[in-house]
Amino acid sequence: MDISYLKSNNLILLESISGSRSFGLATENSDTDIRGVYYLPKEDFFGLNYIPQISNETNDITYYEIGRFVELLQKNNPNILEILASPEDCIQQKNPLMDLLKPEDFLSKLCKDTFAGYAISQIKKAKGLNKKILNPIDKERKSILDFCYILRNQGSIPLKKWLREFPSSGGVSEGRGGLVQEKCGLVSIDNTKGMFALFYNESGDLNYKGIIQNEEANQVSVSSVPKEEKPVAYLFCNLDAYSTYCKDYREYWKWVSERNKDRYNVNQHHGQNYDSKNMMHTIRLLQSCEQIFKTNSLQIRVENRDELLDIKAGNWSYDDVMKKAETLIKSIEYYHSVSTLPEFPDVEKTTKLLVEIRENLYSH
Repeated sequence: MDISYLKSNNLILLESISGSRSFGLATENSDTDIRGVYYLPKEDFFGLNYIPQISNETNDITYYEIGRFVELLQKNNPNILEILASPEDCIQQKNPLMDLLKPEDFLSKLCKDTFAGYAISQIKKAKGLNKKILNPIDKERKSILDFCYILRNQGSIPLKKWLREFPSSGGVSEGRGGLVQEKCGLVSIDNTKGMFALFYNESGDLNYKGIIQNEEANQVSVSSVPKEEKPVAYLFCNLDAYSTYCKDYREYWKWVSERNKDRYNVNQHHGQNYDSKNMMHTIRLLQSCEQIFKTNSLQIRVENRDELLDIKAGNWSYDDVMKKAETLIKSIEYYHSVSTLPEFPDVEKTTKLLVEIRENLYSH
């Protein structure tokens, strides 16, 4: 079953232009997204061929089966509520039965979680993107040696620096400057975390394991050291910092490999360190949420088109966008606290509306 089947069999109950064109945010480069509602032929609905959703290959045209549509409305799904609240000039086709479903029968305080909650998750994502752009991580991966330090006087110096600069005197590393980590041996110091006594065996006859056994090691090695041996230094391994680095490294290079190059290049072109298109829609979602609790209604066509397109164009700094988002979130908190909307949609009432629609559809 595909979209052409729905149309040829007159199964479409609602079809509407959605996305930026319905919000009043379309520009000459905007795509035209279509969303709608359909019902299944009687034998499919009552049989074993229930299909909740049908889309084209690019997902810019999507239809929801009427039962799935009502289920998502009852959950206050923002995308689905916006379809139901489509402006009249965006509606391409509408069965009179769809007039039984009104946004005000579904709007509830749950919208704070679905609208603002999603928007806040996008803000966190934007902050993560901002961090990635401002703090790129070198492709060459650090090893745990980069997170080891030698205690010296009242401070410390990086292990690698200490190894390079160790003086060629005192019976250790005779005849040359510097030490090699492979000839080091570590012994854990009791009652401490990440602290080790460091020993050095120039000849290698004591078979120390080295500080790490290979560059991919995720922890330092400890060795068996004769009791008469004396440590040449004390080492601290910041394993927590290394674990954080490994996580950041994986996330950063996963983001580099998966990022939308066109979108990223646009963001780079306007010089702002955030996904400006995504943040425009995030601000719009927060505004919709604020409006729901202020007016007990949902009007999806924006009143501040120029301001939102200004954000999309990258004419706002990251900090200014975040300040606007924080102001909206505070306003949502207030209006939510005084709202007269129910805590949740009336599932019994709206399910009866669904039953009434189905009875009309399948009685012919």
